[in-house]
Amino acid sequence: MKWRDSWRFSAQVLLRHKTRTALLSFAVAIGVCSVLLLTSVGEGARHYVSKEFASLGSDILIILPGKKETSGGSIPFYSTTPRDLTIEDAQAVKHLSSVKSVAPVIAGTALVSHKNKSREVIAIGSTQDFLKVRNLTLSHGRGFSQKSADLAESICIIGAQLKDDLFGQQKAMGQWLKIAERRYRVVGILEQRGESLGLDMRDMVIIPIRSAESLFNSPALFRILIALKPRQDESLTEQRILSLIKKRHDNEEDITIVSQNAMMSSFDRISNFLTVAIGVIASISLVVAGFLIMNVSYISVSKRQQEIGLLKAIGATATEVRVIFLTESALLIGLGVCLGLAAGYTIAALFNQFIASFVLIIPWWAALASGLMSFVIGLLFTWLPAAKAASQDPVSAMRGN
Repeated sequence: MKWRDSWRFSAQVLLRHKTRTALLSFAVAIGVCSVLLLTSVGEGARHYVSKEFASLGSDILIILPGKKETSGGSIPFYSTTPRDLTIEDAQAVKHLSSVKSVAPVIAGTALVSHKNKSREVIAIGSTQDFLKVRNLTLSHGRGFSQKSADLAESICIIGAQLKDDLFGQQKAMGQWLKIAERRYRVVGILEQRGESLGLDMRDMVIIPIRSAESLFNSPALFRILIALKPRQDESLTEQRILSLIKKRHDNEEDITIVSQNAMMSSFDRISNFLTVAIGVIASISLVVAGFLIMNVSYISVSKRQQEIGLLKAIGATATEVRVIFLTESALLIGLGVCLGLAAGYTIAALFNQFIASFVLIIPWWAALASGLMSFVIGLLFTWLPAAKAASQDPVSAMRGN
C-alpha cells in the first residue's frame, strides 16, 4: 500500500466517523490552546514589567536607606536604619563623573484640594531631574527651576487625572491649590501616561524637594534615583557611590543600591522559568487527550476487526495495518493542533483588542512545542492499539473473534 493510499484511506475513515473525529480533535485543540494561553500570560507579564522598567529610562540606579544583608531578607524599601539619606547625600553623588542626573525623593500621601473639590493622592518631593530620570514629559507648563532644589518654593506639577478631577475643563495653569493646608501654584501638567511600577502618574502631585521636606516635616529621603551617563561601568559606579556614602555616614555602609539592569535580569530568569513551568503544567491536558485517543483507538480496533481481517486477507502486512491506524491518529492530531493554534491566537488577539493594559504574547516556542508534543503523545498512545490491530489473525478477525 502506497503512502498516498494510506492517507486517503485514513481520511475516508475519519469522514465516516464525524462525531468521533470532532470530539478527539476538540480534545487536542483544548490542550494546545491551554498551552498557548497560559504561556502567553507568563510572557505577557515579562513584557509588561520590561515596559515598566523601560519607562524609567536606561542605566538607572536606585539608592535605598538601609543595608540588605546577604543572609536574607527583603530589600528595605522603608528604612529601618538609624541614619537617613539626606538631600546633601544626593548632591554629593551628583558630583561623580559617571552620573548624569540625580533625583532625591521624599514621598507621602496628602490631601490636595481646589475650591470645594479634594483628593488624597501621592505627593512626591524632588527636583527637576526627577522628570528626566523617570522619563516624564509635560503637556503644559514648565518644570522646576534650578533654585527650587535649594528653596521651598510653593509651586507644583500635577498629573492629568488630578487636573481633570480638581479643575475639570477649567484652566489649571497658574491656579492655586492646597496640599495639606499649604498653597501651591500649578506650573506644569504631566502628559497622560498611566501607571509605572505601581505609581499612577496621572494621579499625583510633584513639589520641590525642600517644600516636601517642610510639608512632611522630615529631612529623610525615601530614595535617590540616579541616571548614568552613556557607556558607563555600572558596577564601578555602584562601588564609588557606596564608598562616598560610607564616608559621609561615619564609615558605615548603611545603604542598598538596586540596579535596573540587575532587577531586569533577575526578573527575566524568574519569568522564563515560570513561563516554562506553566507550559509544562498546561501540557497535562495534552496527555489527557492522548489517553482519550488511545481508548478510542482500542474501541475502534474492536469494532473494525472484519475490516482489519479483510485488509490482511488481500495482502496488507502488519506494518501497513499499523501505519493506517497511526496515520488516522496523525490526521486527527494535525486537525486538533490547527484548531488549537487558531483558537489560541484568536483569543489572545481578542483579549489584546479589548484590554490594552496587559498584552498576551504567545511565545513562538510554545506554539512549536505544543504541536510537537501533541504529535509525539498522540502517536505514542496510538501505538499499542495499532500494534494490536497489526497482530490480528486475518481469519479470526473476519469472523469477528
